[in-house]
Amino acid sequence: MASPFLKYAVMVQKYRTPLLIAGCSGVFAAQMFYHLFPENTYRKLYQAWNKGEPASLSEKLESLFKQVLKDSDVGAPDGYSAFASFGFHPVGAGVPWLPSGAQIGIPANFNSTLDDPAGITNRSILINGEKVEWDSVIGTALKDALVLSPEAQKFAVAREVARLEVGGPVLNAAVAPFCLAGVMVYSVTLKQIFRLHIGPVIFRGVVNVVALGLGAVSYFLTSDAVSQWLDYKSDHRAAGLSKIYAKGGVEFYNKILSRNKTLRSLMGQKGEEMYAPSGNLFPAHLLRLKHAPYTSRRDGIVGLLKEEKA
Repeated sequence: MASPFLKYAVMVQKYRTPLLIAGCSGVFAAQMFYHLFPENTYRKLYQAWNKGEPASLSEKLESLFKQVLKDSDVGAPDGYSAFASFGFHPVGAGVPWLPSGAQIGIPANFNSTLDDPAGITNRSILINGEKVEWDSVIGTALKDALVLSPEAQKFAVAREVARLEVGGPVLNAAVAPFCLAGVMVYSVTLKQIFRLHIGPVIFRGVVNVVALGLGAVSYFLTSDAVSQWLDYKSDHRAAGLSKIYAKGGVEFYNKILSRNKTLRSLMGQKGEEMYAPSGNLFPAHLLRLKHAPYTSRRDGIVGLLKEEKA
């Protein structure tokens, strides 16, 4: 009698195309799930709370959001909505041209100014178990890095809008099924090269393992490449709206770099492992750099400004 493994292998070989289509579709759907229902998933995850209730967006930030949508000339402005999020930078999810639309979270520190930093100083931030004293030298440096001008705020929101407009969530979600299909291509190609279709089962198993490894490497490299492309594309679109947005973009990344340098000092050894002296993030893994370096993103916008002057 044939072993269960052989029966399984024969079934997979016979129905590999339908199984591949089902697998790719399932992976894509899983990746897109929270983008298809952003109000019930993403928004609840990033929603800021105040005294046990969801925080509401201030009139100032509502006005800023509407102005960015107008300046960005989005095709479906009704497909966007904003909410108050935690953290210090805007976040976004969803697909604006679908019925559920897109959600963009704008943090409370965007209400802050140099004269009134309440959106920052009314929070308690713990670093290495110790509360940051906003009146200290290092606390003042961190506070200054978190206060953005209206131009930098507009750029930060505009780049999230741009990322959603170019279909960022769809592109990111497409990477996994693309690489899953690549596993089958690798497997079939290797078996043809080494003529293993009628060879021992153990050799075909080794080839399948190698194909899975190649697929995993392809996923990491392709995922990082797509993420970096989206970073640069979103920055370029946002900075290209006007010189005001471009200057805001330079400030935005300078502030991020300044914040990261401050955190590097505050966090000690952990900060040195996480942040480079320049303020860029160190890769989480040796072969992975998910996002483009902040310095290169800033320099790209500086290049746009120079081209305009030329």
